[in-house]
Amino acid sequence: MLRRTAYALLVLALAGTATACGRSAPVPEAAATARGPITVWLSNNAQEVAWGEKMIAAWNKSHPGEHVEAQQIPAGKTSEEAISASIIAGTSACLVFNTAPASVPTFEKQNGLVPLSDFPDGDAYIQERGGALTDQYRSPDGKFYQLPWKSNPVMILYNKKIFEKAGLDPEHPRLATYEQFLETSRTLVRSGAAKAAIWPAPSSEFFQSWFDFYPAFAAESGGRQLVEDGKPQFDSPAGRRAAAFWRTLYAEKLAPQELYPGDALNDGKAAMATVGPWAVSAYKDSVDIGVVPVPTSTGKPPEDTYSFGDEKSAAMFSACRNRATAWDLLKFATSAQQDGTFLDETGQMPMREDLTARYPAFFDENPLYKTFARQAERIVEVPNVPGSVDIWQAFRDAWTKSVVFGDGSTDTALRKASDKITKLLDEYGDPA
Repeated sequence: MLRRTAYALLVLALAGTATACGRSAPVPEAAATARGPITVWLSNNAQEVAWGEKMIAAWNKSHPGEHVEAQQIPAGKTSEEAISASIIAGTSACLVFNTAPASVPTFEKQNGLVPLSDFPDGDAYIQERGGALTDQYRSPDGKFYQLPWKSNPVMILYNKKIFEKAGLDPEHPRLATYEQFLETSRTLVRSGAAKAAIWPAPSSEFFQSWFDFYPAFAAESGGRQLVEDGKPQFDSPAGRRAAAFWRTLYAEKLAPQELYPGDALNDGKAAMATVGPWAVSAYKDSVDIGVVPVPTSTGKPPEDTYSFGDEKSAAMFSACRNRATAWDLLKFATSAQQDGTFLDETGQMPMREDLTARYPAFFDENPLYKTFARQAERIVEVPNVPGSVDIWQAFRDAWTKSVVFGDGSTDTALRKASDKITKLLDEYGDPA
């Protein structure tokens, strides 16, 4: 994850000296059509590395003059910090297959990204692959600086055995509405079946809101982002209802206010968790899991319920000298065939519409993933706006104080956070 605001400001300050202290930047016009060897970076996720190595081996076999070398993202406190440092030094890989959308505005400010829209078929390819899902990944200038690659839509995973221990029906859990979710949570905790009904991280890192408030807000609001059209959206009836729901969970000790030093669902300390499809393989040998959509105040049907997508993109970086090769590899890596292989090996959802119809064999063999595939058609991303990290931190600070620890009115906290974020949007939008 990205680090806190201080680091974001540091990389922006250093960005202006990147050419002086790093490698000379390639000439964009020449690099755009140049072919030759390139390096790509993969995340340190073992399943993704295994897929990436096989994908690149297949490419190299048929492209001997355009050899690709795969490496894991260099070590750092966070992968985003390592990538930012490489932009400053001019040593970025051509492609990074683990680019967080929240980091894209910062990387753009550093002049670290190649606009994929500048390739003749750039926009057409991205939109054809991702359909209507892709629009929220455009930058404010209308261009794509990232290819939406894979999503992990956040849903409610629950431990069936703990539900059964509490006297609840594990096959038909009552979790659709806020009131049902709260009643079920009270039963889980008061019965002694689990210490917590649900145990998200209550800490103040800006990205933690992506796993408590943001899925709830996306669901309750019908798919709104935190910021749209330059204005905060969460100081609204939907935002206030979502905040009140979580405030109740914390106030009644159904969600603990302390950080759990491990995986509470896996350890049997919590009955539920807000996670994505990556967790299916992680829990399959230890937890008998079920999955349902994020609750809403009225219990919207699953086909109308949105959630946070927890997406990761693939991006091309401006240090790349052989961008024609990089673009062709990016299309090869996100082809229908490679997306199917990626789905099979990782359980993560390629950013394509109608996944169940496109890859029926996988979902027939793995029915639990069908719920995530359907949710992947209705996902909300973090807003692609300058100052993204500061904006999320301002929200999280208000959330932690008011919702988690009950200090002050949640309505007042949302209003003050909205005012602060409005000022941040104005500051970042001012070219002066």
